[in-house]
Amino acid sequence: MIAQSMLGEFDHEMNNLRKVLERVPENKPAFAPHPKSMPMARLAGHLAQLTDWLSMTLKTDELDFGKGDYKPFSPATRAELLARFDQGVASARGALASATDEQMMAPWTLKNGDTVYFTMPRVAVIRGMVLNHIIHHRAQLGVYLRMNDVAVPGMYGPSADDAGM
Repeated sequence: MIAQSMLGEFDHEMNNLRKVLERVPENKPAFAPHPKSMPMARLAGHLAQLTDWLSMTLKTDELDFGKGDYKPFSPATRAELLARFDQGVASARGALASATDEQMMAPWTLKNGDTVYFTMPRVAVIRGMVLNHIIHHRAQLGVYLRMNDVAVPGMYGPSADDAGM
Protein backbone atom coordinates (compact mmCIF):
# COMPACT_ATOMS: atom_id res chain seq x y z
CA MET A 1 0.00 0.00 0.00
CA ILE A 2 2.86 2.42 0.76
CA ALA A 3 4.38 2.16 -2.71
CA GLN A 4 0.99 2.24 -4.40
CA SER A 5 0.23 5.52 -2.63
CA MET A 6 3.34 7.08 -4.20
CA LEU A 7 2.62 6.17 -7.83
CA GLY A 8 0.54 9.28 -8.62
CA GLU A 9 3.23 11.57 -7.23
CA PHE A 10 5.92 9.62 -9.11
CA ASP A 11 4.04 9.87 -12.41
CA HIS A 12 3.38 13.59 -11.94
CA GLU A 13 7.01 14.40 -11.12
CA MET A 14 8.38 12.25 -13.95
CA ASN A 15 6.03 13.94 -16.46
CA ASN A 16 7.21 17.34 -15.22
CA LEU A 17 10.84 16.29 -15.42
CA ARG A 18 10.46 15.00 -18.96
CA LYS A 19 9.00 18.37 -20.04
CA VAL A 20 12.15 20.08 -18.74
CA LEU A 21 14.57 17.54 -20.20
CA GLU A 22 12.91 17.88 -23.62
CA ARG A 23 14.01 21.53 -23.65
CA VAL A 24 17.68 21.07 -22.78
CA PRO A 25 19.60 22.71 -25.63
CA GLU A 26 22.10 20.42 -27.32
CA ASN A 27 24.38 23.31 -28.27
CA LYS A 28 25.20 24.35 -24.67
CA PRO A 29 26.42 21.20 -22.88
CA ALA A 30 29.14 23.06 -20.96
CA PHE A 31 26.96 25.97 -19.80
CA ALA A 32 27.11 26.52 -16.04
CA PRO A 33 25.96 29.66 -14.22
CA HIS A 34 28.85 29.45 -11.73
CA PRO A 35 32.20 27.63 -11.55
CA LYS A 36 30.85 25.43 -8.73
CA SER A 37 27.76 24.49 -10.77
CA MET A 38 27.48 21.33 -12.85
CA PRO A 39 27.61 21.86 -16.61
CA MET A 40 24.16 21.64 -18.21
CA ALA A 41 24.67 18.25 -19.89
CA ARG A 42 25.98 16.75 -16.65
CA LEU A 43 23.07 18.19 -14.64
CA ALA A 44 20.54 16.88 -17.16
CA GLY A 45 22.31 13.50 -17.13
CA HIS A 46 22.21 13.44 -13.34
CA LEU A 47 18.46 14.01 -13.47
CA ALA A 48 17.97 11.20 -15.98
CA GLN A 49 20.16 8.92 -13.86
CA LEU A 50 18.33 9.66 -10.61
CA THR A 51 15.41 7.60 -11.88
CA ASP A 52 17.74 4.57 -11.62
CA TRP A 53 18.24 5.33 -7.93
CA LEU A 54 14.63 4.45 -7.15
CA SER A 55 15.07 0.95 -8.58
CA MET A 56 18.46 0.63 -6.90
CA THR A 57 16.98 1.65 -3.54
CA LEU A 58 14.42 -1.15 -3.77
CA LYS A 59 16.88 -3.77 -5.04
CA THR A 60 19.87 -3.13 -2.75
CA ASP A 61 20.57 -2.42 0.90
CA GLU A 62 23.05 0.40 0.30
CA LEU A 63 25.02 2.57 -2.09
CA ASP A 64 28.70 2.88 -1.20
CA PHE A 65 30.46 5.56 -3.22
CA GLY A 66 33.73 4.21 -1.79
CA LYS A 67 33.42 1.11 -3.94
CA GLY A 68 33.82 3.26 -7.04
CA ASP A 69 31.04 1.57 -9.01
CA TYR A 70 29.00 4.75 -9.52
CA LYS A 71 29.55 6.44 -12.89
CA PRO A 72 27.96 9.82 -13.68
CA PHE A 73 25.98 9.98 -16.92
CA SER A 74 26.60 12.91 -19.25
CA PRO A 75 24.60 12.57 -22.49
CA ALA A 76 25.95 13.68 -25.85
CA THR A 77 22.51 14.33 -27.35
CA ARG A 78 18.96 15.09 -26.21
CA ALA A 79 17.83 11.79 -27.74
CA GLU A 80 20.37 9.92 -25.59
CA LEU A 81 19.24 11.89 -22.53
CA LEU A 82 15.54 11.14 -23.09
CA ALA A 83 16.17 7.48 -23.89
CA ARG A 84 18.09 7.02 -20.63
CA PHE A 85 15.39 8.91 -18.73
CA ASP A 86 12.50 6.92 -20.26
CA GLN A 87 14.27 3.62 -19.57
CA GLY A 88 14.93 4.64 -15.96
CA VAL A 89 11.35 5.81 -15.42
CA ALA A 90 9.90 2.56 -16.76
CA SER A 91 12.18 0.49 -14.54
CA ALA A 92 11.58 2.69 -11.49
CA ARG A 93 7.82 2.69 -11.92
CA GLY A 94 7.77 -1.09 -12.27
CA ALA A 95 9.90 -1.52 -9.15
CA LEU A 96 7.74 0.92 -7.17
CA ALA A 97 4.45 -0.60 -8.34
CA SER A 98 5.51 -4.06 -7.17
CA ALA A 99 7.18 -3.06 -3.88
CA THR A 100 5.74 -4.47 -0.70
CA ASP A 101 5.27 -2.53 2.53
CA GLU A 102 8.00 -4.69 4.05
CA GLN A 103 10.44 -3.60 1.32
CA MET A 104 9.43 0.03 1.70
CA MET A 105 10.07 -0.01 5.45
CA ALA A 106 13.39 -1.88 5.29
CA PRO A 107 16.50 0.21 6.04
CA TRP A 108 18.74 1.50 3.24
CA THR A 109 22.14 3.18 3.66
CA LEU A 110 24.10 5.77 1.69
CA LYS A 111 27.78 5.85 2.50
CA ASN A 112 31.29 6.45 1.28
CA GLY A 113 33.50 3.73 2.71
CA ASP A 114 33.31 4.00 6.50
CA THR A 115 31.44 7.32 6.38
CA VAL A 116 27.70 6.69 6.65
CA TYR A 117 25.65 9.63 5.36
CA PHE A 118 22.34 8.13 6.46
CA THR A 119 20.32 5.00 7.03
CA MET A 120 16.56 5.38 6.57
CA PRO A 121 13.58 3.26 5.57
CA ARG A 122 13.42 2.89 1.81
CA VAL A 123 10.18 4.90 1.67
CA ALA A 124 12.05 7.89 3.16
CA VAL A 125 14.95 7.39 0.75
CA ILE A 126 12.60 7.29 -2.24
CA ARG A 127 10.75 10.41 -1.13
CA GLY A 128 13.82 12.34 0.07
CA MET A 129 16.90 11.24 -1.84
CA VAL A 130 15.11 10.34 -5.06
CA LEU A 131 11.95 12.42 -5.60
CA ASN A 132 12.96 15.54 -3.64
CA HIS A 133 16.47 15.32 -5.09
CA ILE A 134 14.96 15.25 -8.58
CA ILE A 135 12.73 18.25 -7.81
CA HIS A 136 15.74 20.17 -6.44
CA HIS A 137 17.92 19.57 -9.49
CA ARG A 138 15.00 20.06 -11.90
CA ALA A 139 14.61 23.57 -10.45
CA GLN A 140 18.31 24.19 -11.01
CA LEU A 141 17.96 23.07 -14.61
CA GLY A 142 15.00 25.43 -14.98
CA VAL A 143 17.30 28.31 -14.02
CA TYR A 144 19.84 27.12 -16.61
CA LEU A 145 17.07 27.13 -19.24
CA ARG A 146 15.90 30.61 -18.22
CA MET A 147 19.48 31.95 -18.40
CA ASN A 148 19.71 30.61 -21.96
CA ASP A 149 16.35 32.05 -23.07
CA VAL A 150 14.74 28.63 -23.29
CA ALA A 151 11.07 28.62 -22.27
CA VAL A 152 10.56 26.93 -18.91
CA PRO A 153 7.51 24.66 -18.81
CA GLY A 154 4.94 24.92 -16.04
CA MET A 155 5.20 22.29 -13.34
CA TYR A 156 2.28 22.84 -10.96
CA GLY A 157 0.42 25.31 -13.12
CA PRO A 158 1.52 27.74 -15.84
CA SER A 159 5.03 29.21 -15.92
CA ALA A 160 5.90 32.78 -16.91
CA ASP A 161 6.61 31.39 -20.40
CA ASP A 162 3.16 29.90 -20.89
CA ALA A 163 0.74 31.87 -23.08
CA GLY A 164 -1.30 34.47 -21.26
CA MET A 165 1.11 34.97 -18.38
